[in-house]
Amino acid sequence: IGRAIEDHELVMEVQSNWVMEEETKLYFRKNYAKYEFFKNPLVSPSIISVKCETSAALSHSGILQPCLSMEIHGYLHAKEQGKKSWKKMYFLLRRSGLYFSTKGTSKEPRHLQFFCEFSNSDMYMSLTGKKTSGAPTNYGFCFKPNKSGGTRDLKQLCADDEQSRTCWMTAIYGMQLYQNYMQPYQGRSGCSPLNITPMRSISENSLVAMDFSGHRSRIIENPTEALSVAVEEGLAWRRRGVLRLNSHGSPIAMSNMGMSIHRSQSWFHHKISREEAQRLILQHGLVDGVFLVRDSQSNPKTFVLSLSHGLKIKHFQIVPLEDDGKLFYTLDDGHTRFTDLIQLVEFYQLNKGVLPCKLKHYCARIAL
Repeated sequence: IGRAIEDHELVMEVQSNWVMEEETKLYFRKNYAKYEFFKNPLVSPSIISVKCETSAALSHSGILQPCLSMEIHGYLHAKEQGKKSWKKMYFLLRRSGLYFSTKGTSKEPRHLQFFCEFSNSDMYMSLTGKKTSGAPTNYGFCFKPNKSGGTRDLKQLCADDEQSRTCWMTAIYGMQLYQNYMQPYQGRSGCSPLNITPMRSISENSLVAMDFSGHRSRIIENPTEALSVAVEEGLAWRRRGVLRLNSHGSPIAMSNMGMSIHRSQSWFHHKISREEAQRLILQHGLVDGVFLVRDSQSNPKTFVLSLSHGLKIKHFQIVPLEDDGKLFYTLDDGHTRFTDLIQLVEFYQLNKGVLPCKLKHYCARIAL
C-alpha cells in the first residue's frame, strides 16, 4: 500500500506514527495526477447526489467543493474482516465517516452501519491488492489506523474503475485537499487555477525565428516554417554533439547514432517489461499524456511507446525502417518517419498524429 503526503501534512509527524517493526519508506517522485480531479473532474453522476435547493446540473465549480454540496454514494467491494472473501455493498460518505447500507440501496439511518471514520486513520492506495488480497479489481484503497500496525487492522475497499476510485478518495480527503489546491492562488486578486493560463517568460516573448541561410538574414513569420526550421536545427545540433563526443575521433555512422542517441534521455527505459512500464506510469499518475519509451521484449529490434490516456495505459510499437541505406523510425507504418527516437518524441509532443493525445509528461526511471 502507498499514499501521498498531502501539502498540509508535516513529514516528521507522518514518520512519528510509523511502527518500528514495519518496513516503511519515503519516495520522492512526480505525481501528475495529484490535483487532476480539480482540473478535469472525472465524477460519475451515478455516485453523486447534489444537496441543495435547486435541481440544476452540477457545475464545474460545484464539483470543486467535495463534501460541501454533494453526497458520494455507490457500490464498492469490501473485504470482510477476518475472511478472504470480498462483498459488494452500497456505501455512503457522510461528514462523520463512511457507512454501508444493510438493506440494498436504502439511505435510511436505521439501515446504515458504520464502516470507518477518518480522524484517526490514513487512507492508502492499494498497489497489489488483487494479487495479495484477492481483490476483485485493481482499483483498491484502504484505511489504516494511525497508531497501530499490522495488516489485520486494514479496512480494505476497491472500486470498479479508476474514475470511481479517484472520486471516492478525493471526496474523502474533502475540503482540505481543495484548500491545498487553491492555496498557491490565495491573495492574488482574480486568480484561480481555472482562469490562469501558462505564460511565457519575458525572454521567451522576445525571441523570434531567424533564417541565416541566404545572403541576408530574415525573420520567419510563418509558424509552420519556424517549427520545421527549429526541428531541423535541433536534429543538426544533436548530430554535431554526437560527433564531438566520439572518443575515437572518427565519424559515427548515422544508423548507429540513431540506434543509441536516445539512451541518454530521461523518458527512455532500457530493457523493462510491459508490467514494469505500467507500474511506472501508475506511480506518476494516470493523466493523459504521461509516457515512456522502452525496448520491445517480443521484438528486440523495435521499441514501444507506453502512453496513458483515458485512465488506461496503451502501448504503441515503434518500428525501424531502412530506406536507401538510411534507418528511420515510425509509428504509422512509414507515413511519418524520424531519423532517431528523440525526433519522434519531440514530434508527438507537438502533434497528436496517430496517437490518442500528445506526449506531455515523461516517466523518469529514477523516482524524483
